This record gives sequence, structure tokens and C-alpha cells, in this order.
Amino acid sequence: MSKVTMYTTGFCPYCLRAESLLQSRGVAEIEKIRIDLEPEQRVAMVKKTGRRTVPQIYIGETHVGGYDDLAQLDHKGELAQLLAI
Repeated sequence: MSKVTMYTTGFCPYCLRAESLLQSRGVAEIEKIRIDLEPEQRVAMVKKTGRRTVPQIYIGETHVGGYDDLAQLDHKGELAQLLAI
């Protein structure tokens, strides 16, 4: 299964929804980068993704985007393929 990395904060409801969706699809471990605890990571996230909101999710080297993007991938049946790489 592909490595999942998620830029997150401690108070983000969409981050919790994304984590729940990923876990329901068999993801056992998510590397969480807390941008509220490490402000330099927020700068890195914006530079890397071009986005300022959380969550920002990577599956392997692929930038998925936020929760809505993740849910759309799942709805189209593409999330499982991405996780299996």
C-alpha cells in the first residue's frame, strides 16, 4: 500500500473526515504533518502544493488535494487504485 502523508492541524474537521475515509479504505498509517505546531511546515506545504488550506493529502508522490478531492476520487473508484500503487 502507498504511503499516505497529510498536512493537518489539531482542530480541522475535514482532516478528521479524510483520516476516517482513508482508514475505511484500509490505510493503517498516515504520516501527519501538524502545521499548527510547526509553522515552518505551513510554509513548506504552501510552497509544495500551492494551497493554504488543510488537509493536503499525498498518496505516495501524488498530491491528491484536500478532503473534497479525496472523496471525489473515492466516489469515482480511483482511490483504491492510487492506494494500491
